[in-house]
Formats: sequence, C-alpha cells, structure tokens
Amino acid sequence: MSMTELAKANGIRVVLASVTPVCNCFKKQTTLRPQGKIIGLNGWIKDYAARSGSVYLDYYSALADGRDFKQGLTGDGLLPNDAGYAVMAPLAEQAIAQALGKAR
Repeated sequence: MSMTELAKANGIRVVLASVTPVCNCFKKQTTLRPQGKIIGLNGWIKDYAARSGSVYLDYYSALADGRDFKQGLTGDGLLPNDAGYAVMAPLAEQAIAQALGKAR
C-alpha cells in the first residue's frame, strides 16, 4: 500500500507536489539532478495524482523559466530562496484549500 493509499484509507486528503527546477548555472548540481529526469518525474507525479484522486501542486511551472530556475528565485541553483518560497506559499495554500474542498 502506498503512502497515498494509506492516507486516503484514513480520511486524509493528499496533495502531491512537483519537484522544483534546477539552475543550469552550477553544472555539478545539474548533473546530480538532470533536468530531463525532473520533468519526467513531474509528469509521473501529475499522472499519479490524477489517478489517485489527489491534488497536484505544480511548483515547477511557477519557478521555472523554460528548463532553468527563474532568475532571482534561487541562491544556489538548487533550492528556492525567500523570493522562491514567496511564490510557492500561495500555491501551497491554494492546493490545500482545493484538497479540503474549499474554493480559493
């Protein structure tokens, strides 16, 4: 039984979030987290969310400029900075509200 199935069996609503993009500015980090694999994994997460009746939270599209992190939203090319989290917070609130059945 997956964590999603276990949560749903116990009345817990599930939000599944995408993996965030990486910046191609630090080659070592990009090699460790290949952009093509991130995009593929996000597609799988989105499909699984739809199949399982979960809410899909797409951070990638909000944080990416093409295949790279948008300028100013990361300090290290791998993790969001304060500005990145400021973009993410309302998306998380919206996804949680959707999972709880509240319109936002």
